[in-house]
Amino acid sequence: MRTGPVNQSVLALLGILSIVSWAIILHKSLTYYSAGRHTLAFLDAFRKSSKFSEVQAVCATIPHSPLVGVFQAGYAEINAQLRVTTPAGAGNPAAAAARPILKSLAAVDRALLRASAVEVNKLEKKVTFLATIASASPFIGLFGTVWGIMTSFRAIAGQQTTSLAVVAPGIAEALFATAIGLVAAIPATIFYNKFISDVNKQAQRLEGFADEFAAILSRQIDERG
Repeated sequence: MRTGPVNQSVLALLGILSIVSWAIILHKSLTYYSAGRHTLAFLDAFRKSSKFSEVQAVCATIPHSPLVGVFQAGYAEINAQLRVTTPAGAGNPAAAAARPILKSLAAVDRALLRASAVEVNKLEKKVTFLATIASASPFIGLFGTVWGIMTSFRAIAGQQTTSLAVVAPGIAEALFATAIGLVAAIPATIFYNKFISDVNKQAQRLEGFADEFAAILSRQIDERG
């Protein structure tokens, strides 16, 4: 509280960045925890179901899994492509029932890839701000330190003495800014690296699920002839 207005502004800014950093850390930790739990539930339902419509019915109960967004994108593309072919004997009431036909499996693959990219972007949202805090906070603290040392030198020049009683308080205040900068930066760096690792794992899981979805769909098409 006894430091100058510049250092007070630096410390206030670092305090705000630290609070924002911890808010992001807590929010993303809860988000990734829920995503992991719902993903396991979704995969269990997906692999036990015999129809995509059964999986679609379960999606509303596990909305936090990124796989739900990918599945729904693929399912929506399938429904958009399905059309009813008219058999040759359509005028005959006894004619065979029309059968849905999928126009393009490649289009479904593209829909899955687009949805995967969207889900990865959602997972990465706000995480990059942690990197900004981690890289900027030490420099902000260093600025406060440099300014504090300059102030101390001016005090030394004004009092024309280099006694410890004159030098020590100013240097201590100056170094305190660097310490607070590190306090803000270290947690942000640790959790940024952890969250990036989590996002990469989820991205791999999304890619694997998209391949699994496409393989099941391809098998069903082959079975129908």
